[in-house]
Amino acid sequence: MKVEIWSDVMCPFCYIGKNNFEKALEKLPFKDEIEVEWKSFQLDPMLNPHEIKTTFDYFREKKGVPEVQAKQMVEQVSHMGNTAGISFNFDKAIITNTFSAHKLLHLAKKYKKANEMEEALFIAHFIEGKNVGDINTLVDIAGSLEINTDEARKVLTSEEFDDEVKHDFSEAKDHGISGVPFFILNGKYAVSGAQPVDFFAGALQQTYDETVVPLKNLSGDDNSCGTDGCSI
Repeated sequence: MKVEIWSDVMCPFCYIGKNNFEKALEKLPFKDEIEVEWKSFQLDPMLNPHEIKTTFDYFREKKGVPEVQAKQMVEQVSHMGNTAGISFNFDKAIITNTFSAHKLLHLAKKYKKANEMEEALFIAHFIEGKNVGDINTLVDIAGSLEINTDEARKVLTSEEFDDEVKHDFSEAKDHGISGVPFFILNGKYAVSGAQPVDFFAGALQQTYDETVVPLKNLSGDDNSCGTDGCSI
């Protein structure tokens, strides 16, 4: 059974969704039969890869959201994160273009370390306040997962894996995905947003039990991030 997950490093709901999804897996007796494939998605592909912003500057400049409102939104997401076991550090988070981070994710796939890389990138961005668009930072993250740093630097300074990242973007468009996280369960069901643990567990169990049927949307409240911002 295969689960495809579209995600972006800058999406807090993607991190919450990852945690809830993994907790759901632990509840299931067939967890070892589930193959998880992480897919790339960019919330803002137009960001300058050589420019960084604070979370609040980004909300104000790019989304036109006043700082007071932005802080209220961040507080709500932080509360959801705490419930999921994540201590977001939005005051330190650096907003930048994530294309290079997605290239590193695809390199990690080569070594069957995509899940570990996704987690490491989330921690770097949301907890440690690192610039996940910076090549040296990304090379260090690769090294922390025992991925050859020379190979990582070569990938990040060339066009290697560019096509793979863009293919994920194209797949997302074909599926009508406009917000993340977005999960496709064995090609049968679509789940969007950072759903609760029990919801994920039920959806996975149902998918596992059933024969192939047309894609259906099992989502509840759409706690996700899209190109127009995050819904809460």
